[in-house]
Amino acid sequence: MKDTKTRKLCFAGILCAVAVVGSLFYIPVFGSKCVPVQHMVNILCAVILGPFYGVTVAFCASVIRNLLGIGSLMAFPGSMIGALLCGIAFWKTKNIPLTLIAEVFGTAVLGGLCAYPVAILLMGMQAGEIAFYAYVVPFLISTAGGAILSGILLGALRKTGVLAKV
Repeated sequence: MKDTKTRKLCFAGILCAVAVVGSLFYIPVFGSKCVPVQHMVNILCAVILGPFYGVTVAFCASVIRNLLGIGSLMAFPGSMIGALLCGIAFWKTKNIPLTLIAEVFGTAVLGGLCAYPVAILLMGMQAGEIAFYAYVVPFLISTAGGAILSGILLGALRKTGVLAKV
């Protein structure tokens, strides 16, 4: 039992590091940084570690990215909601395509809508400066890229038998 927890914690730390380093590679869209690697990590955490670890890794990666000055406060609602939703989807169904869709929906729609009050309350933006749906499109582009990357990676891991061993 203790060995399993240690293994999960180490894997979560590695995935957090991958998310932070991967955030150096981003696509600027409408003033937002689209980081598909974060969403790939969310899905990998959901499939391999579960929803709790997924949300924790998303939170820790967002904190580290913000402390290093390579992230924004928008990383919190987008990555954490997506990680939670795809983690629950995989936990309940064990269906990888549904997990990918849950990550895209959770991040793009729910995370994008939750980013609006975060931008107004915490970042001091005026309601007239940003549109209500200003974060949905960039989050959708980012999470769709991450879902495609993780779908390819999980398919390769499943085909080689590595996913079953993890």
